[in-house]
Formats: sequence, C-alpha cells, structure tokens
Amino acid sequence: MSNESDPKPRGERPVALVTGAAKRIGASIARTLHAAGYDLALHCRRSLEEAHALAAELERQRAGSARVLQAELTDTAALARLVAEAVAGFGRLDALVNNASTYYATPFAQATAQQWDDLLGANARAPFFLCQAAAPHLRARRGAVVNIADIYAERPLPGYPLYSISKAAVVMLTKALAVELGPEVRVNAIAPGNMLWSTNAVKAETEATVRERTALARQGSPQDVADAVLFLLRDARYSSGVVLPTDGGRLLHI
Repeated sequence: MSNESDPKPRGERPVALVTGAAKRIGASIARTLHAAGYDLALHCRRSLEEAHALAAELERQRAGSARVLQAELTDTAALARLVAEAVAGFGRLDALVNNASTYYATPFAQATAQQWDDLLGANARAPFFLCQAAAPHLRARRGAVVNIADIYAERPLPGYPLYSISKAAVVMLTKALAVELGPEVRVNAIAPGNMLWSTNAVKAETEATVRERTALARQGSPQDVADAVLFLLRDARYSSGVVLPTDGGRLLHI
C-alpha cells in the first residue's frame, strides 16, 4: 500500500513502541494497532527473524510504518536507547505498550535471588524505566501507556510466587505513574486471563476447566488482549490508573 492511499502521511500518524512484539500476544497487539493507523517500533530480544517478518508484513500494507528494535530489557542502560531509537525512526512517540514479560515457575523453597532479579527486572523494572525514558515524548504528544499485568497480580498462582509478585508490582507501577505522568499522559494496564495454552495444570487448560473456571466458558485469545490495548490507548480518554481485567470472568472463579 502506498503512502498516497494512507489516511495520514508518515509523520502525522501516531507511533507506538511495543515491547515483545515479534510473536504471540505482542504480534497481535502490533497488527491491531497498525490496522488502526499506528506506526510501530517493534521491540524484540531474541526473536529477530519473527520481528523482521512481522515488520515486512506491515510494511507491505503501509510503507514506512514499522521498524525493528532489539534490546535486552533487563539491561537498564539499554532502555533509554530503545526509546531514543524509536523516536529517531519516526520523529515522535504517542504510545508505549509494555508487553514483554518473563514467566517461569519459582517454587518458594527453591527460589533464588537471581530469579528474583530476573523476573522483577524484566516484568517491573523495565516497564518503569521505559516509562521514565519515554515520558518527555509522551507528554509532548499527550500520549498513553498500557502495561500488561496479569490476573495473578491479584491472586497468586501457586508455584509462581516471583512472577505473581512482579505482576503485582506492574499494577502499582500503573497506578503510581498515572499520578506522576498526569494530566498529559494516561497510564493503564490490562490483566489478562488465560490466553494461550500452557503446561501449567493450575490454569484453565482444558475445555472442561475453561467451562468450570471462566464465566464466559471459553478460552481467551491474543486478539482479546490486542483489542483491549487499542481501547485503552485510543478510546478510554478519561481513564488513567485503571487495571482492566481481560479474563472472561476468570477472577470470579480462580
């Protein structure tokens, strides 16, 4: 698709930086924002091949609309550079979606300080310092942040205490930064339920347990998260500090 057919020329379109954008939920978020008219800085850590394939797909739809940026989010020094590269590539930054997340079991008796640093670093410290780096640019555009929390920030997932703690930190980060960055910047979060199949038996993994533990009696999808992200970025103009459960009613039965 050429620029002549775009609703807005490059430079006038809103720009979003999406972390962990190469695949799964992050890729769904990227495609949904792109379809809504956003240009995208697509962050990845290791999934360069997938990120470049996604960028190429989006570029075919609208030239000059996607760039791939690679960074290790646990390296705090890399975060300001990531934001600077996004702004340099597009000339503006209107939205930050902190989607990237680290997830693995840490049974309490075996949990280590290294695991604490890894999970809290990736899931809570990185979003905080990305917001710090992005804040001047977001303020200039009266932009918005969406963080991806989890329903297990509210009710811990057995065997995953550090992950649950890290996502609880994301919830408070969202509320604290809504105060710190307002009134120019809105900061909200999504608390997804089970969107992708996994091997964790505690979560709703079979059709039977989905029906039993979820009010809507069905599995969610990455698109459900992506739709919620777009809503919070574009449409929820009088919402800040909100954590939106996107779980099909799972919290009612967890």
